[in-house]
Amino acid sequence: MIDLKSMLPEELAQYIQGLGQPAFRAMQVFRWLHQGVESFDEMSNLPKALREKLASECRLSSPTVRHKQVSRLDGTIKYLWQLWDGNFVETVLMRYKYGNTICVSCQVGCNMGCVFCASTIGGKARDLAPSEILDQIIFTQKDSGERVSNIVMMGMGEPLDNFDNMLRFLNLVNHPSGLNIGMRHISVSTCGLIKKIDKLASLGLQLTLSVSLHAPEDHTRSQLMPVNQGIGVNALMDACRRYFQTTGRRISYEYAVIDGVNDSDDQADRLADLLKGQSGHVNLIALNDVKESPLKPSRRVRQFQQRLESHGITVTVRRRLGSDIDASCGQLRRRSMKEEISGAEKESAG
Repeated sequence: MIDLKSMLPEELAQYIQGLGQPAFRAMQVFRWLHQGVESFDEMSNLPKALREKLASECRLSSPTVRHKQVSRLDGTIKYLWQLWDGNFVETVLMRYKYGNTICVSCQVGCNMGCVFCASTIGGKARDLAPSEILDQIIFTQKDSGERVSNIVMMGMGEPLDNFDNMLRFLNLVNHPSGLNIGMRHISVSTCGLIKKIDKLASLGLQLTLSVSLHAPEDHTRSQLMPVNQGIGVNALMDACRRYFQTTGRRISYEYAVIDGVNDSDDQADRLADLLKGQSGHVNLIALNDVKESPLKPSRRVRQFQQRLESHGITVTVRRRLGSDIDASCGQLRRRSMKEEISGAEKESAG
């Protein structure tokens, strides 16, 4: 079945014209898709014959809410969506004074193997199509009744490992006839895939690149993030310099502060040395406590911040939202999978 929602407007126009319809019908279809219609019959300004043709040839994606958690502390909403093939992905809607930010997933699971992340437990099942990334925003808006103004691609998966679909999603979500969310309101996170960082830089997009650093030297970073074993911190920082020189966009360096692992004064000093001359800032993250992981949140976040600031490094501490719900990426999906397996085993035993 044809995935219409993953098509760019010019591709959609070519398809619609191939059905013997005028080109303007394509933009009508495009707008309906981005409004989150769940059947072609809802496209009321299209001829009935065209709606029937689309229904026979095309798949209209609409994920199902499998679980929904709402924080009593700050109103953060976490969704577990069930996709058309039975897989699950997670999305988080966070409320700030400047507007609503949504954290979207780009893959079912993840292959990067970061030891502090629940998303990577069990590896990657598959990449998400552009439509499936887009649907997380469209259907979160429909369910919550609230407009999303900012996007962070920091959910399940490595965005640059799903590069082509990520790029198509960015073009779709940025389109003025769609959700029309500007590139400057979008942040893409990466664990540091150098070739893909260079490729992204060459496109000159005005988004924010967030690099998951988490350690200032190779020994610790390689233990936390296996991807570093084939890259190295110095090579990653060289790629970050090239990115800034090419795009002029400052980089956000994400640093999950882990108790007894990367939170010493010495590591803060080494991080400051590493970032000397870089145009960017450090975003300290209070580690989410994942049951399956022996790593625990640091008790020295404030001291680590002050040490960095003493070197002239710009530092922010990410505000913790949804701390009373399954806040860590991958936790809700993993719990749901365990429940399904347990239910199937009980049914089999019965």
